[in-house]
Amino acid sequence: MTHDITTLEVGQVLATQTFPLTRDSLVRYAGASGDFNPIHYRDDVAESVGLPGVLAHGMLTMGVAVSPLLEWCGTEYELVSYQVRFTKPVVVDPETGASLEVQVSVGALIESEDGTPQVRCDLTVTSDAGEKVLGKAQAVIRAA
Repeated sequence: MTHDITTLEVGQVLATQTFPLTRDSLVRYAGASGDFNPIHYRDDVAESVGLPGVLAHGMLTMGVAVSPLLEWCGTEYELVSYQVRFTKPVVVDPETGASLEVQVSVGALIESEDGTPQVRCDLTVTSDAGEKVLGKAQAVIRAA
């Protein structure tokens, strides 16, 4: 798929995707990342520290959030920067899990210091509870 950077417009939606998360997802991520904090797999520990239940790892949420943009980019664009602010935890129910809805839109058309056109993409990430879980989630891409 070819995407011409000069045809993008501010506000244009580039990708929308929903990602299911289960307790199995958290276990797999813990194994891959080495983050075995029990708040990510034990309800009793999560609740004992005042959390509403087992939470998805922040870095898992961050990684899931950028994946629709990376898929859209393919080999034509490269990621220059990516930042988020964690605003709400993602509670993963033992039976129903959780889901994240990600929408990627063009936030700004910008130029790098060397004059290379770049695109700031804004990511809106909400939980199935309707809460925005990432704030100021932005990525900058440019032609590869």
